[in-house]
Amino acid sequence: MSIDFCGLRLAHPVINGSGTFDALAAERAFGESLCEAFPFAAFVSKTITLEPREGNPPPRLWEAPAGLINSIGLPNKGLDGYLSEELPRLAELLARAGARQGQPLALITNVMGSTAEELSRLVEACDLRAEIAGVELNLSCPNVKTGLDIGADPGQLGEVLQAVRAHTGKPLIVKLTPNTADVPACAQAAQDAGADAVSLINTLRAMALAPRASAGARRPWLGGGSGGLSGPAIRTVALAQVAAVAERVSIPVVGMGGVQTAAHARGLLDAGATLVAVGTESFRDPAAARAIARELAPPGTPG
Repeated sequence: MSIDFCGLRLAHPVINGSGTFDALAAERAFGESLCEAFPFAAFVSKTITLEPREGNPPPRLWEAPAGLINSIGLPNKGLDGYLSEELPRLAELLARAGARQGQPLALITNVMGSTAEELSRLVEACDLRAEIAGVELNLSCPNVKTGLDIGADPGQLGEVLQAVRAHTGKPLIVKLTPNTADVPACAQAAQDAGADAVSLINTLRAMALAPRASAGARRPWLGGGSGGLSGPAIRTVALAQVAAVAERVSIPVVGMGGVQTAAHARGLLDAGATLVAVGTESFRDPAAARAIARELAPPGTPG
């Protein structure tokens, strides 16, 4: 069942989607039992930015009929806070969990910036820390000058990644936006510019309206106006985009979007993914990824 992913040896092909599983909060809730049954073969941090972010104003979540719209807004302590406060605790937790499971658990740090310069600073800081095994670039963020997602245009994506690539020798994963006309072209641009892997799909842009309280126009429910749709509603979109990207590039693909069961995960793997990430389902069942990994394992596999 062991998987080689960008030089990282993983016990199985199931990881988490960035921002969908708070390992430190889970440790507070479940204690040492989390180490006994850590659900992922590698852990992807929530998105880290250069400066601290409080996130969007509430309300931040809307439960759709077949998914979840979130407008969390990437709250985090910033790069310095992550490196000094969260990273040591995450690394220690993963070391204990890996020791219990007999195989090291890789830590992948997800970072986001509005420019190539910001991303380069983030990546370079991660490169200096031995606890971090790889970096995931969240390129589904708007460019401050154009207002468009950095990863939505293959040319711009390639330019940004070429500037960032020189700042680390660690595996560099590019998280692609699904909100663009030609996702495979963006994946090709990422590969050509030196990406070691790509991950997709991120959330789809979505909106919910507040219930009508009186006559007049209904306002958006979410404090941020709009948000990102995840969960079962996007599963078929994820399958189509993962298949198209896997056919276009030769680097590994991390597939995600609406994975609830081992059958859903197997579909993404059959479509060409090397790894599968579980996201929204972990909100409902924090142990979902462990059950999925167990069901994917060949008969007779320990654990």
